[in-house]
Amino acid sequence: MKLLLDTHVYLWSRTEPSRLAAKERAALRDPGNELFLSVASAWEIEIKRGIGKLDAPDDWMERTEEFGVKWLPVRAEHVRALRLLPPIHRDPFDRILVAQSRIENLLLVTHDPFVRRYLPRSAI
Repeated sequence: MKLLLDTHVYLWSRTEPSRLAAKERAALRDPGNELFLSVASAWEIEIKRGIGKLDAPDDWMERTEEFGVKWLPVRAEHVRALRLLPPIHRDPFDRILVAQSRIENLLLVTHDPFVRRYLPRSAI
């Protein structure tokens, strides 16, 4: 499976894996799965670090690839796909992740109940 990790899922996997369900932890460890983190999540983390809402180590970005996570860039087609999303959730970072998961055919792994309303039933 190709999995797009919501920002909080990525952070929890690195700092508080017990917050994830056992099946999620297993999916993240499964070498048969490809893990992706959106550049939008990097932007979100850095914004929140900058305003003191999030504590993440300075080298978190460099260490992301060490964990086997690939970067997913934000492209114009992802932004265009935002037009098709109903106004369920107003968070721009979450909305771009939903759009990216649809365009790239990735399973979005999230605990956010508003984001889950955009998704078909999760395989995880």
